[in-house]
Amino acid sequence: MKNILNKILVAISGSDTSINAAKYGIMLAKSQKLELNVIYVVDTSTIQDLVLSKIFIQEESAEYENNLRENGKRYLNYAEELAQSKGVKIVKHLKSGAISTQILDTAEDIGADMILLGSWEMNRSRRDLMSRFHTDVIMDAKMPVLIVKDSDISLQFDKF
Repeated sequence: MKNILNKILVAISGSDTSINAAKYGIMLAKSQKLELNVIYVVDTSTIQDLVLSKIFIQEESAEYENNLRENGKRYLNYAEELAQSKGVKIVKHLKSGAISTQILDTAEDIGADMILLGSWEMNRSRRDLMSRFHTDVIMDAKMPVLIVKDSDISLQFDKF
């Protein structure tokens, strides 16, 4: 029987919930023999908005973007280390632009069968519970989107 899933894309941001999504993706990839792709997006769209609204000057925005890019590399490398610890290979994607657009475009470009997102942070107000990028990805994706919410992922991952 042919697998329904062959490639998955996990979006990471460095938040605990996105790292949990990566761990879940690693376990899913290993157990189902899937190709695992992980993406980090440097949100240059928001940075540009901050420059236009004069909250940032151009020099600050370039430095901030560089810092975000370095963070992205660290998070992608961390996801790779986690995957290697379970014998799973990953394909890393470091992109720049609007977060949801880059996630959706990359999912389409690689032929992903599913996108995994970490759940939203519970310490935000109820009005802001679901981030704009989560909403945009869920609404505009042409493939299933899985929100990883289990708080015991780390424990499961350690035992996996």
